[in-house]
Amino acid sequence: MSATPSASGRARGFATTLLTSTVVVLATLGAMLAVTRAIPEASASTTYFAAGAVAIAVVFFIHRVVAGRLVWDGIRSVADGLLSLSEGDFGVRLAVLRADEVGRLVMRFNALAEKLRRERSGVYQKEMLLEAVLAASTSIAVITNEAGRIVYANAAAEQFFAQGKRIEGELLGDWLARAPADVQQAAKAERDILFTCDFSDHETETFHLSKHPFELSTQRHTLFLLRPLTKELARKEVETWKKAIRVLSHEVNNSLAPVTSLVHSARLMAASPAGHEQRLGAALDTIGERATHLKTFLDGYASFARLPMPTKRAVPWRELLGGVEGLYPFTLDGALPAAPVVGDAGQLQQVLINLLKNAAESGSAADAITLGVREVETGGVELTVADRGKGMTPDVLRNALLPFFSTKKTGTGLGLALCREIVEAHGGRLSLHPRDGGGLAVRCWIP
Repeated sequence: MSATPSASGRARGFATTLLTSTVVVLATLGAMLAVTRAIPEASASTTYFAAGAVAIAVVFFIHRVVAGRLVWDGIRSVADGLLSLSEGDFGVRLAVLRADEVGRLVMRFNALAEKLRRERSGVYQKEMLLEAVLAASTSIAVITNEAGRIVYANAAAEQFFAQGKRIEGELLGDWLARAPADVQQAAKAERDILFTCDFSDHETETFHLSKHPFELSTQRHTLFLLRPLTKELARKEVETWKKAIRVLSHEVNNSLAPVTSLVHSARLMAASPAGHEQRLGAALDTIGERATHLKTFLDGYASFARLPMPTKRAVPWRELLGGVEGLYPFTLDGALPAAPVVGDAGQLQQVLINLLKNAAESGSAADAITLGVREVETGGVELTVADRGKGMTPDVLRNALLPFFSTKKTGTGLGLALCREIVEAHGGRLSLHPRDGGGLAVRCWIP
């Protein structure tokens, strides 16, 4: 609706002003005439004073009665309506009794109130839908405000933290302090993290933790989603073993098929060796090459299955890193701890080799690959290999530690899985962290 007054509105306004002015003038003249007749000897100043007093009284009367009824009553109604809107009552409506500017103001107020009611209803429906989805989810969902207080927790979160008791209104930090140390450490991560957690009943669970900041009613909130992946990983593990069997069968068949053919040809040539010496030698060389390739391929898979228990000893960090220098480029990030690491030097070097190899093949610049070691306040050391490559998508991140899972065409999918096996065999844990600005950081905590 246009804010410009209509022609009829302007005409009514002009008529009202003219009528008011006429009434004031006539009342003033009448007052002067009445004073002159009642007090013939009154001076001019007395007459003017009396006329002015009457004019003021008339103007005051018009303001209180006419303007109050025509204007201020409508403005007070709109003000009361705005107060109701500010208190959340979007159902309030005002009666439109006039067709002038005040009436149009009331109509605009009613239109605004209806729009706010519809928007509020839409938001409420979305909130109900979101709450229903989160309540039915097996993921642990917690929403906190800027002060760190829990404003929403679904049933899975209440069961995880408080055995089903309500935790809304309490500090998330207080409940994290009662959670396992692995959960506390993961909650400090700035990005999504995949980690394993050991519970008191000797069960190990794998989780994916993500944080999603957002604004609600102009206040900053954070959604924490802790997704249990143990069952999903178990299903993935079965699929992985099926894939591994298919890969093994394919590779063995690819090697045995030409070998069988060459053995048949070699027997024919051996029966009549004259003139077939070179061809026989080439056939035997090919057989040997395929056999060597097959052995190398199978040894790679067998190394994952036959990982021995680590033989631990105190290994200086310089000695440990000296065994991998020159194999793949990296820059040392910070000083090395003075205290040695207790572990199997060969296995830990294999972890470093695999992680540095992945970093080098990620598309990262060589000078952006870093290796850092720092002592952790709670005990142990954290070894981090970081790059600025293409990183990992959320789907790849969830599956990256599964055996035989690989996004590389020629990858075996054993590198990260073997690293995790070695780190966990040392009593530690391995976690993957996407980096701001691109790339990936792999952190290995070793006690």
